[in-house]
Amino acid sequence: MSRVASYASLLLALLSTISSCTFGGTEKVDLVVLEAGSLVIPFAEIEKEFEKGHPNIDVKLEGHGSIQVIRHITEIHDEVDVAAVADYSLLPLLMYPVELPDGSGPYADWAIRFASNRLGIAYTSRSAYGDEINEDNWYEILSRSDVSLGLSDPRLDACGYRALMLIQLAESYYGNTNIFADLISESFSAPIGVREEEGITTITVPEVLQPDDERIHLRGYSVQLLNLLEAHEIDYAFQYESVAKQHGLRFLELPPQIDLSAEDLADVYNQVRVKLEFRRFKSVTPEFEGRPIFYGVTIPRNAPHPGEAIEFLEFLLGPEGQRVLLENDQPPLVPPECDHKEEVPAELRPLLK
Repeated sequence: MSRVASYASLLLALLSTISSCTFGGTEKVDLVVLEAGSLVIPFAEIEKEFEKGHPNIDVKLEGHGSIQVIRHITEIHDEVDVAAVADYSLLPLLMYPVELPDGSGPYADWAIRFASNRLGIAYTSRSAYGDEINEDNWYEILSRSDVSLGLSDPRLDACGYRALMLIQLAESYYGNTNIFADLISESFSAPIGVREEEGITTITVPEVLQPDDERIHLRGYSVQLLNLLEAHEIDYAFQYESVAKQHGLRFLELPPQIDLSAEDLADVYNQVRVKLEFRRFKSVTPEFEGRPIFYGVTIPRNAPHPGEAIEFLEFLLGPEGQRVLLENDQPPLVPPECDHKEEVPAELRPLLK
């Protein structure tokens, strides 16, 4: 070998060594976080802030309706590190009873409540009768033939079935038994059924849910209604307060007896249930109970990167994460609460109530 070739070979070997030392340890971990659609904006900010202090982690956010978040984990079998939903109760309802394919246990056995919200009506300055609508006449205005209304799909999204609960609760609060029929029942090709038994009203959502008139616009999850509002394709949409404020929309607050915001009114909310005729889950038949709005988060038992997932939740549940939530009109729960604290990773327990 010539001297030049020998030097070249040595140089390549040296560069390879330097490259290995410099870059070999910088490969990032892809942390997959599935989030409810109403968390898209605050979680985008949390991702940015978290990654500043964790340069070895690349957070991959993916927004869905809350029911669909869980289906990706338990039915589609996607590998997910963190699941965050708009209805905390979905985690024990749809993940605790379901065994992992290898039989090693349930997909989750703990869940943390970390934020709250209220449900109301979002609209714009161009919405029909926007200058008239208030907490006393909203249901009359929304039932008018020249008013269009957006709903998220209750088969996929917590905001969708919560909107049905709110409308049904309104009948008792306002003393008007026609509100649900005027707004909902008569607007779909297969009617949404309502049955009362022993003080509990059960709303049954049919397998095929297709609007039967042009008043109702159905979308997969709540944030998909925002473009319709902003383009003036609909006048109103049932929406979370946080989402309406994040997008600069007008928001009509409704009485706490129906807006699912008050923990001390849990017994009132619990008088309503929503059942799905279509079995979206193989081993669970969900029935959603009326409850105060709490967001929930967990780490699936089969998460590919449990250590990094714990670090993400430490940030989310700690002061910095709570600050980001608050700045984005998403009220944090301080301190966060959980159901099975003994099952929660030890690193997270000091942050909990």
